[in-house]
Amino acid sequence: MEYKQNRKIEQINESTLIVGADIAKHKHFARAVDFRGIELGKTIAFSQSQSGFNQLLFWIKSLMKQHSKQQVLFGIEPTGHYWFCLAEFLKKHGVKLVMVNPMHVKRSKELDDNSPTKNDVKVAYVIARLVQGERYSEPQIPEGIYAELRIGMNLRDRLTKDLASVQGRIQNWLDRFFPEFLDVFKNWEGKAALFSLQHFPLPSDVQTMNVEKIVQAWKQEIKRAVGVKRATRLLEAAKVSVGLTTGLSMARTELQLLLQQYELLQTQIDKLMEQLEELVLQIPGSAQMLTIPGVGFITVAGFLSEVGDLQRYEHSRQIQKLAGLSLKENSSGKRKGRTRITKRGRPRLRA
Repeated sequence: MEYKQNRKIEQINESTLIVGADIAKHKHFARAVDFRGIELGKTIAFSQSQSGFNQLLFWIKSLMKQHSKQQVLFGIEPTGHYWFCLAEFLKKHGVKLVMVNPMHVKRSKELDDNSPTKNDVKVAYVIARLVQGERYSEPQIPEGIYAELRIGMNLRDRLTKDLASVQGRIQNWLDRFFPEFLDVFKNWEGKAALFSLQHFPLPSDVQTMNVEKIVQAWKQEIKRAVGVKRATRLLEAAKVSVGLTTGLSMARTELQLLLQQYELLQTQIDKLMEQLEELVLQIPGSAQMLTIPGVGFITVAGFLSEVGDLQRYEHSRQIQKLAGLSLKENSSGKRKGRTRITKRGRPRLRA
């Protein structure tokens, strides 16, 4: 930690131009200071576009030439995903990007003017002053296969959440229109249950059939057909169902659309997992990780997508801190507080 802080101090000297930028969706603001915190030049507003980024780069180079600066530290507060494109542009042009903690920005915005006022121009200056005071971190933006893995795992998480949402809505539908269905089938996601929901989902649909017709329908699609006993139970459940009996036409449409979404998401997740598995196996050390008892493919893929290249780390404590697993203690005088984890890190790495 001491070495890291000293390295930050050494990066800021008389030849350093420090820029702070407040990033938004369409329009950004940037301000520059020197190593003592004295503002240089005027505030610049630039757009989220190639012309806007070129305008920013020209402004930086002009200030460097005017004030005899040799290097730049460009500080931002990470706000959603809006800074990604700017970060790539700056990297291509040799401008070093650093980040300040949004919590630090919030807590320090009153230090200079003793005012809780918050606006884009003021925040840009607060960020610049935090960088000038060595209160920043250097982001590790994934590249190559690690960037592919990060995007892939993010996509998997979104698809999994969408799937869980659809599953919940199907369960909601069953509770309203055929609550006895799960007394017959333990899981509506089984082959016979899904087939039944696709072809005769409502109690009134089932009542138009007899046991033989139900069994025959199952045999058409399911190799290991469900027996007469299950068909009898389904028919009996339909006859005594307390499900809603109004709006059945749209209820049937609702369920069919939900089942289509369910099947689509399942297919998308399966295809994505195949691609992710290919990526993971290309990373050195992943095969060895998979040999650890209890560690599966998803665990390894999630871990590597969050930490990136393991060769960047010198000690396991760096990964521990990245995950927010560092310990904290709140003690005062004779009182000794409980020790807890900080949770200031990547939540998916802690999962």
